[in-house]
Formats: sequence, C-alpha cells, structure tokens
Amino acid sequence: MKYKDFYQTLGIERDATLDDIKKAYRKLAHKYHPDVSSDAKGEEKFKEVAQAYATLKNPEKRKEYDALGQRSDGDNFSPPPEWQTHYGATGSDFDNVDLSDLFNAFQSSGQFNTHHQRQHFPENGQDYSVTASIPLETIFSGGKADVSIALPELDEKGLPHRLRQTLRVTIPIGAKEGQRLRLVGKGGAGVNGGKAGDLYVIISILPHPIYSVDGLDLFFDLFLAPWEAVLGTSIVITTLSGTFNLSIKPGTSSGVKLRLSKQGLHGKSGAIGHLYAVVQLVVPKKSSEEEHKLYAQLAAISHGSPRDNVHKESL
Repeated sequence: MKYKDFYQTLGIERDATLDDIKKAYRKLAHKYHPDVSSDAKGEEKFKEVAQAYATLKNPEKRKEYDALGQRSDGDNFSPPPEWQTHYGATGSDFDNVDLSDLFNAFQSSGQFNTHHQRQHFPENGQDYSVTASIPLETIFSGGKADVSIALPELDEKGLPHRLRQTLRVTIPIGAKEGQRLRLVGKGGAGVNGGKAGDLYVIISILPHPIYSVDGLDLFFDLFLAPWEAVLGTSIVITTLSGTFNLSIKPGTSSGVKLRLSKQGLHGKSGAIGHLYAVVQLVVPKKSSEEEHKLYAQLAAISHGSPRDNVHKESL
C-alpha cells in the first residue's frame, strides 16, 4: 500500500484543529478548482485536497488515519493487523493500493470505523459575511431590503459550489456605514444535525445623486440664480422627510450653509442629525440681448468687486 500524507496535502500540522483543517481546505479548494485554476495539474490537486479533507474533518476517520503512523508521502507499507481484521483482508490484498483510494472505498461503503458502522457527528455550519448596498432612503426611514448572496457550500462529494439566494432583510432606522446585522441560522448549513451558521450583513450606503452623508448630517447643493442670491427669495424644497419652505436672505453668498434642524439621520440614544443646504450660485451660460444690456448697466453702476475684500484680507 502507498502512504498518502493528508496533512502534507493540506499544508497543516498533525495537531491541527478542525478549524485549521477547514481553513486550509477552503483556501486550496479555491486555488485548484478547475473553474479558476490555471495549473495544468489543478484538477488532480483539487481531488487530492478533497480526499484529504474528507478524511481529516471527521474525528473517527482521522483517528483511523492517525493510527497508521507518520510516514513519508508515497512510501510503501503494510497496514496494521487490526485493519486486516476489521476489513477482512490479507496483506497481499493491500499491495499496490493507494491509501486515498482505499479510504474512499471504505467511506463509500460505510465501513470506515472500528465497528464497521459509519458514525455521524454533528458539525455546525460556517458563519459568513456579505456586504449589502442599501439606498439612503431606506437608511433614513428604515424598512426592508433584498440582499442577494452566494454562500459557499460543499456538495455530497465534498466539492465546493455556490448556493445563491435572496434574503429579505430588515434595515433599522439610522443604520450606519459598516454596521453589521446578524441573521441567525442564515449562514452555512450544519452537517449531521449541527446548527446552521449565522450570516452577517454589512451595511454599505449607496451613493445618492443629491445627498452626501457626514455622520448623522446630510448635505445637498442648493442652486440659486444670481438675482435670487442678491434680492433674496423663498423656495420650496423636497427632502427625505418632507417638503419645506426655505427663506433665502438678500445678499446670500455661494458656499453658505443653510441648516434645517433635525432633518438628518437618526442615531443612538435619540440623536438626530441636521440637513444642510449648501448654496451654489449658477451663472446662465447664455443670455438674451436685453439681459446682456441689463448686466452691462449693472456693471456700470456697481462699485468694487468681491476680489477687493480678498485683497485687503491678504494684506
């Protein structure tokens, strides 16, 4: 029989924990998966990794394997007497047999333990995290959001695949960027009666075409024509929380922030942010002949310029 070092195949120590075994398998299975690997021997290595994992992840199978002792990979050896007794075979029956093939045969026949009966041990499912892009409107008022996920799972042969599904998630009012929402039992499936893992949904706020977010405060650009800023006006604006009348004082400059108190996002302990309208003056790209004449008259009777104050301050 040829010895196969399953620990060496997974790149782990012989005293590795079950968590170490799982991590090593996932890393190598992804590396050598035929769909992603460019390695000419990727498929062969992928199968070797799956064989090693199928043996070492199960406590009873691992105990049987460890009982063979530690040898160099590929060494010829004779199985211990108890193997011949348990499996009803003589030493010659094991000649020129690869250990991986023998373990696979025992696994498929259900004879891989000292009592000729396959043992089933409960194993909890894996916890996973997924980032969900949530609209600002949902963050502001709370509500439901559909989150599409593709969780890695192992099929009956121990090969990885993606289980795609869409979950309806409740988004609390004022959820923050990076906040994690825990969905109990929505992670990886348990094995042999083990509990399913949890799924953590990480909030990512979608960029909004109008508003920007700074903590609990919201900002948006309020575009004004020059005469509106000079003369003052009253305009109606529609926000996430409703419609408001906003008064613009005469002589309002570009860059001025007009605050609408407590119209921002909700936070912990009842805190509420503010909504800021940031004034931006918009100059017409084209003007009629009459408008041009009026601007010329305004220039003729105006004294000074905005640059005068800047010059004085710099001095």
